[in-house]
Amino acid sequence: MPLETPARIVNELAQRGYNADREAVTVLANADDPARAIERALDAAPDDAIKLSADHVESALAESEPSEPSTAATTAGDSATETTGSDHGGSGNPAGSGATTAATTETDPSASSGTDPTTSTESGDAVPPETEGSADAAAATDAPGGSGVATDATGGTDRRTTTEPVATGERSIDTDLHDVEIEGDMTGQSTGTGEYSDFVAVFRDRYERLSRQLRGRINHRPTNTLSSMAGGSEAAIVGMVSDIRSTASGHWLIELEDTNGVYPCLVMKDRDTAEQVEELLHDEVIAVEGTLSDDNSDGDGILFVDDLYFPEIPRTHQPSTADREVSAALVSDVHVGSQEFMADAWSRFADWLHTEEADAVEYLLIAGDMVEGVGVYPDQDEELDIVDIYDQYRAFSEFLKEVPGDMEIVMIPGNHDAVRLAEPQPGFDEELRDIMSAHDCRITSNPSTVTVEGVSVLMYHGVSLDEVIAELPDEKANYDEPHKAMYQLLKKRHVAPQFGGHTRLAPEERDYLVIEETPDVFHAGHVHKFGYGKYHNVLTINSGCWQEQTAFQESVNIDPDTAMAPIVDLDTLDLTIRKFA
Repeated sequence: MPLETPARIVNELAQRGYNADREAVTVLANADDPARAIERALDAAPDDAIKLSADHVESALAESEPSEPSTAATTAGDSATETTGSDHGGSGNPAGSGATTAATTETDPSASSGTDPTTSTESGDAVPPETEGSADAAAATDAPGGSGVATDATGGTDRRTTTEPVATGERSIDTDLHDVEIEGDMTGQSTGTGEYSDFVAVFRDRYERLSRQLRGRINHRPTNTLSSMAGGSEAAIVGMVSDIRSTASGHWLIELEDTNGVYPCLVMKDRDTAEQVEELLHDEVIAVEGTLSDDNSDGDGILFVDDLYFPEIPRTHQPSTADREVSAALVSDVHVGSQEFMADAWSRFADWLHTEEADAVEYLLIAGDMVEGVGVYPDQDEELDIVDIYDQYRAFSEFLKEVPGDMEIVMIPGNHDAVRLAEPQPGFDEELRDIMSAHDCRITSNPSTVTVEGVSVLMYHGVSLDEVIAELPDEKANYDEPHKAMYQLLKKRHVAPQFGGHTRLAPEERDYLVIEETPDVFHAGHVHKFGYGKYHNVLTINSGCWQEQTAFQESVNIDPDTAMAPIVDLDTLDLTIRKFA
């Protein structure tokens, strides 16, 4: 194959299992015969090498040429393939690939799930946090012929099933245009020791940062000044929910705490605000407005609530977009090492990324659980294909090498990964980073905000979704529509608001779980269910998993949504959903 561009050289090296410094790629691209130059560089590489340096390449090319020059190995599908249609409405198969492709594009409903509502089963009981799955089992409905067309979509969204794509080797990517910035990475920044002062610091930081989102909407008064106000006065509080309970009459009593004290607030059951109380979690920050009781000055006052406010995503939010046609694939929960890891489906996905049809897909964002891990749930060892955690990461690295070498990859850990369970989770340690060195992946903490060519993507693995779904009514959060639970996190501007529940949270000087800036895209996983939609113009995606149902998942009624790859066009924020199984 011709190797006249650096991007194609990177692609060729990746297919051969190697990475290279940018300077090394430049040296190879400037060679008289880049194909022969690659062969000579690889022949001279040490057996354990996976990355070529510029010095190595220059040294190899300076040596005498072999007597029988060889040519660079060709990839499957060297002959040209043709496509029809595009990624936005229409179908597009590589000719002769045996791939079946179908798509529907719909107008802009506010939300959609990964399951066809006509075939979804009824909601079941909430599952334990460690299951990572759904008690509401319903897979995406396939149209006749396995086309995978679903009736639910968000604006500008395609749904397609792709099987057996043929890699063409025709990607032509200018990696110099790649632009990735990471915010909120706390790797190496952990200061928490578990002392009382650490807990005070993290809650104070949470309150101060979230209260700033609310103070502009109300005439806020500190709690310690309310008792001096006359009964019947109008008042407003910004506070952290320290308690929620119902009264004997069916009203709701909420205790709100700020840095000065605690004040009781009563929401009458017949007020519209009572519906909002059903969405409250302990430790989240809200604002209320209302009227003080007549006996307020006696020290037994209470605030009768008229209005309740969440920090919220502004309805006026206008997301940023890239300045060129470029896309990102969003996946999570790969679970290499499990007996149920879908290796063939992953390889089909990787092969598709090598096709001309995927030429614009230059970024891969992985939201945690690269491997199955060890000891995560009861009797997990009976379901492992690879029992050593380091061998699991070595195997994951090999599957990562199947991805085109010119793609920029960003990864955060999940609860199955070999990092601390308490959130925020720091990125992988140096030993694991060395194992997963293919493509020079960018590794950051969970959660992190990754800005890709101007588009900010909040990446969070999603452990707290189990807790949100367990605590809130089904219509507000459920496993069949995981994006709705993600909406709640956006509304609360915090990815794990409830402290002391099933979600393990680490006290730090700074609360890294606050959603301080509005993201353009919110990407999560963990629950092994697929769903997507828009919340106040924030594209919200839970990307399912790459693991078929395990025996443990079956025992707790989890039916995962598997082998889906949401593709986000960064220049339009349109969404194409590819299914590879």
